[in-house]
Amino acid sequence: MLVVSDDERVGLVAWRKIITGQGSYCWNVGINLLPEARGKGLGTQAQRHLVRYLFAHTQVARIEADTESANVAEQRSLEKAGFTREGVLRSYAFRDGEWRDAVIYSVLRSEASSW
Repeated sequence: MLVVSDDERVGLVAWRKIITGQGSYCWNVGINLLPEARGKGLGTQAQRHLVRYLFAHTQVARIEADTESANVAEQRSLEKAGFTREGVLRSYAFRDGEWRDAVIYSVLRSEASSW
């Protein structure tokens, strides 16, 4: 889905299915914003809209997101969007010649129903 501000495309949100067990899954969501669109609350708002959309149109009980541990701005955005920090995933992704830790967040259907 596109993130739009004042009729301008400034980024996108996406999701992918994560198999969590036999016959069950959750969504993992992510966002990418243009640098000039960051820090204005657009990411928080877009992620909250995406969560509402996915819970309204699918049967999942959980939506999760992860980000590099150094990405403090995205961690704040996820928390403002209603996600709960669950923990650190050590050496989760290899980028720029090194293994990097990530932080995982989630929001449950029961938590989002009060939004």
